[in-house]
Amino acid sequence: MWNLIASFFKKHPERLKVAKLLVENGLRINNNGKIYCNEIEVPAAKIAKFAGVDRRTVCETIKAIQENKELNAIFTNIRSAGLSLKELAKHLGFGVVEITPKDPKTVGVLAGAASILAEEGIGVRQALADDPELTPQPKLTLITEKKIPGNLIPKLLNVKGVEKISIY
Repeated sequence: MWNLIASFFKKHPERLKVAKLLVENGLRINNNGKIYCNEIEVPAAKIAKFAGVDRRTVCETIKAIQENKELNAIFTNIRSAGLSLKELAKHLGFGVVEITPKDPKTVGVLAGAASILAEEGIGVRQALADDPELTPQPKLTLITEKKIPGNLIPKLLNVKGVEKISIY
């Protein structure tokens, strides 16, 4: 998906900034050319300010997206992934484990880590995986029902494809 977007806007870096902002924040473009976070309209001027471009660039980006069948299909169907508990975990008494893979395309990292946690009786409240096309060093973040004991670090490090573990 990202390669298609980047290729389409390669001659227009400011429009690419707008498109990236939309993708990273799960903002969609409605058929009326307006930007939405789920069902909440986000003014083009706010997007422009955050992207460091003018409002016309945002409008031109939207128009270009709507005129391209493939991009329009992406941007009219994108949705925000919703609330991340990562920053709230400490205050809620939850645990957080951040897993950095050796190769983000390795299959089974989530399953392996979740299995180890389940064997210890630790439930996973939320799993967040960075998209390797959008994030230079993608991570898998698991928010757990309770803090993760240090003795699980070696077990999690032994999951196939895991390079590094951070627990907090």
